[in-house]
Amino acid sequence: MKKFGYLLLGGVAVIVLLSNLAPMIALALSLVILYYAYRGFVKTNSTFNKVLLAVIGVIALFASASNIPAVLGFVALYVLYVVFKNWNKASKVKEKEDADPFTNFEKEWKNLKGNY
Repeated sequence: MKKFGYLLLGGVAVIVLLSNLAPMIALALSLVILYYAYRGFVKTNSTFNKVLLAVIGVIALFASASNIPAVLGFVALYVLYVVFKNWNKASKVKEKEDADPFTNFEKEWKNLKGNY
């Protein structure tokens, strides 16, 4: 039953991830542009370049802010990671102890002998 829950959760996460894939790429691209605009702004001494890079940075900042719903895609990616990580843990079945009273007696006797 746990595997069915993981399968359902993973399916929903895949759908959310695929629907947010383009905004995730746009967010990453706008953040890269913003980073390089900031680095260029800090390094340059020219006033014209500073104004130009500030305008590019503000445009990239607005583009990044418009793609904030892409964070749901990153959350879905994390959920997929957790589902894949826990998939094998759900398949492990606990070993049942024998109902035979003699094997249980032998096990208990070994435990009692080991406690002295």
